[in-house]
Amino acid sequence: MLSSLQNKVITFLTSKKDFPVLAAIAVGLYPLLYYYDLNFALINSKSQFVFFVCSYIIIPLIAFCSLHFLSKKINFSAKAKAVLSTIFSITFFLVFIVITLFGFNFIKLLLALVIGLLLGFILYKHRNKVILFQLILAFLILPKLIPDIYREVFYSDAWMQQPDAIEQTVFKKKPNVYVIQPDGYVNFSELNNRLYNFDNHIFEGFLKENKFTFYPKYRSNYTSTLSSNSSLFGMKHHYYGNSTLGINPSHNSRNEIVEDNPVLRTFKNNNYKTFLLLQTPYLLVNRPKIDFDFCNISLDEVSYIARGFSKDKDLSKDVKTAIQENKNTSNFFFIESMLPSHIITHDNPNNNIEKERELYLKRLQKANIWLTDLITYISNEDKDAIVLIVSDHGGYVGLSSMLQNEAKQTDRDIVYSMFSAALAIKWNDTTPEFDSELQSSVNLFRTLFSYLSEDDSLLKNLQPNESFTVIRRNNPKGVFKLIDEEGAVVYKALKNK
Repeated sequence: MLSSLQNKVITFLTSKKDFPVLAAIAVGLYPLLYYYDLNFALINSKSQFVFFVCSYIIIPLIAFCSLHFLSKKINFSAKAKAVLSTIFSITFFLVFIVITLFGFNFIKLLLALVIGLLLGFILYKHRNKVILFQLILAFLILPKLIPDIYREVFYSDAWMQQPDAIEQTVFKKKPNVYVIQPDGYVNFSELNNRLYNFDNHIFEGFLKENKFTFYPKYRSNYTSTLSSNSSLFGMKHHYYGNSTLGINPSHNSRNEIVEDNPVLRTFKNNNYKTFLLLQTPYLLVNRPKIDFDFCNISLDEVSYIARGFSKDKDLSKDVKTAIQENKNTSNFFFIESMLPSHIITHDNPNNNIEKERELYLKRLQKANIWLTDLITYISNEDKDAIVLIVSDHGGYVGLSSMLQNEAKQTDRDIVYSMFSAALAIKWNDTTPEFDSELQSSVNLFRTLFSYLSEDDSLLKNLQPNESFTVIRRNNPKGVFKLIDEEGAVVYKALKNK
């Protein structure tokens, strides 16, 4: 069998024939697979798959077949045909690589075209070797995608199944509910520590004047926006999909946040109208089905190759418009702002911890101004509303990059800088006696629903207030618990669930 394959390869390499279909597939297959390997979490929808197959395979196929047809009609010389097809092979390939790595960067694309043209003239006698080389690269990258493909095909959202009938609970009061999420806003209780060293008394004083209750022990259960919010809306722990083939990537998290989930079903079962109001399309880049009744960003506005930050909506304006246009319904608003965000994401030798702290605190002050304006508006327009300021995770100040959460951390302030999250709630009448149960994001909506339904039995199924991260930079690698139920910092590997 091996000998037969070897003979076929030799025959192909020495052949003078054209292979337009094979050449077209070869130029796009490796860049396509490589793009998926780099960005699986962003492009795992069916519509994106069709888009990328058309872009990376169909367009080259049309181009190569057209060249093959024209070469026959115009009667190109053998050399001219070989040069042109080699130019096509190398240029398409390099252009796709540039798009995969850098997007539509004009300078780099121009350079790819020039290099493709030059190499086409140099390597035209070896055009079949070029095709074979491209195919070999594709087959080398394919095994890296197998775990992602496996988890995508066999993924189950069964982890979100509730232990009780909370989704059918009946609210006895139905105020409008505003969940405002300032990305990466660390808990007020951490702002005075040695890492942040920030005086936030003016904004905190404003919240107290507006009857907000603070929750100094509150934190996220996971370290990123997607992992934290999928648990928030699932009202359960997902443990990063800690199961067969290791850690589940985050490619399903966006679906779990904006598509059908236990929180949305509970609100809708109580005849609430649901609103998803975003500053950027970060939650929409893999084009999930949006099951909120309204979203201020349409999928038509989101590029198929978006990273999630290409648009910056006037979030305050969109929220205020939604409030004015929906005065006669009970409404649930999930409002996500990208302020103050967190420190720089990627490692770099030039990263400066103090500079990152200063930049974070400048953004936090902008977040305070934005929150003050929005809360003032809501308080004036919707006096009986429940308003929750709830962050998704901490600001990571004290680290040189956010990715350092993938290494072992045992310093208490560093760990809390990752997980500690702001929570302040304006209840629409009296603060519930059981609000002390609000210690982590996984239990936020269960506690809220207990309050709205006046049903304390829902609190019997609170999830553990534990916080987890994925360790990739130490051995052993895996999912580790960093904060236990009592709030103590630990470092404990999580067994497969």
